[in-house]
Amino acid sequence: MPRPLRSELFNPNEVGIVHCIQRCVRRAFLAGKDPVTGKDYGARREWIRERLECLASVFGLDVLTYAILSNHMHIVLRNRPDVVAQWSDKEVARRWLSLFPGQRLDEFLGQPTQSQIDAMVRDGGRIAEIRERLSNPSWFMRALAEPIARLANREDECTGRFWEGRFKAQAIRDEAGLLACSMYVDLNPIRAAMAMTPEESLHTSAYDRIEGMQGKKIASMAAETVVLSIEEAGRIRRTSTPDQLRQRRAKAKQGRRGASILRDAWLAPLTLDERGVPGPQVSSSPVRASDKGFLSMSLADYLALLKWTGSHRPSLGKVEATPQVKPILKRLGIDGSMWIDLVWKFRKYYQGSAAGLPDSLAQDARGHQHRWRRGQRAVRRIFASPG
Repeated sequence: MPRPLRSELFNPNEVGIVHCIQRCVRRAFLAGKDPVTGKDYGARREWIRERLECLASVFGLDVLTYAILSNHMHIVLRNRPDVVAQWSDKEVARRWLSLFPGQRLDEFLGQPTQSQIDAMVRDGGRIAEIRERLSNPSWFMRALAEPIARLANREDECTGRFWEGRFKAQAIRDEAGLLACSMYVDLNPIRAAMAMTPEESLHTSAYDRIEGMQGKKIASMAAETVVLSIEEAGRIRRTSTPDQLRQRRAKAKQGRRGASILRDAWLAPLTLDERGVPGPQVSSSPVRASDKGFLSMSLADYLALLKWTGSHRPSLGKVEATPQVKPILKRLGIDGSMWIDLVWKFRKYYQGSAAGLPDSLAQDARGHQHRWRRGQRAVRRIFASPG
């Protein structure tokens, strides 16, 4: 079966959620401990997390869930064209130039200049194109993968591919699919025997949220927001050597270590308040696109369900849900043992290009002129019939 078109999975001009998977070339442990050579590349997982944090401060996308493992990573993104629409043309230009400043060294000083922004704003077609790119998961993943590959190749003193190819994508069509996918992503280190509990699962959104609940802080890696005046840009050009200009470029590309923030402040809030403020809820903080949640449950309930799911295995048969977990499973219309099986074997049930309830998969298939979606029949056996 041919790979589905990106246009079937997400539209940069419509709010949607997509599960992205990016693997290292040949699935080698290029971000972990190589079992053959014994060399440990684990520090690269923090490179990726910091780059994710930097991009969350620039793009009109919400990072909902993520997990970075030794040879691949999972990221669940929600694109927010409604947020990007609230930004002025100058803001759009500033954000874009902070990541893609141009190729000529003498035009790049580490931060965008006022003259660069003004020139871009005068080109209405260019601004419209950039607005769409800033809410496009493909451009987000491109801006994530390429710098990491360059850093790794520089460290290894080699050339060639770091990532296997373009990222795989899966559309998430409803809240049940999103909850199962989020837990599958957060539990990946436990499935890979890298950790025993979510509290030990470094480089996951679950770990960040647990640390954030406890008040743990980190230095912000949000992209630089400074815009250089024409006078300041001229002074830097006159007084800096080519090497100093290159250092400014490298520092800006890696993001900046700014004021301390809660460890999970750059992630989208988990709880969706359906009776709260309507609209895009553009974030007043420079570290993320919006303050809108994505699940109709509290963070405490999510973590309780996550820990309960992670502490069981599908082979154990019927299991008893805790009092805190029972209402969640009842609302989903799924038995506890079936839920565990669904999360632990998420990629088995959702092998195709979409994830969600059976009716959502059927509707997604019809919307793209298909008869069915892979996994549709298996998922129907998992979820109880409504009513």
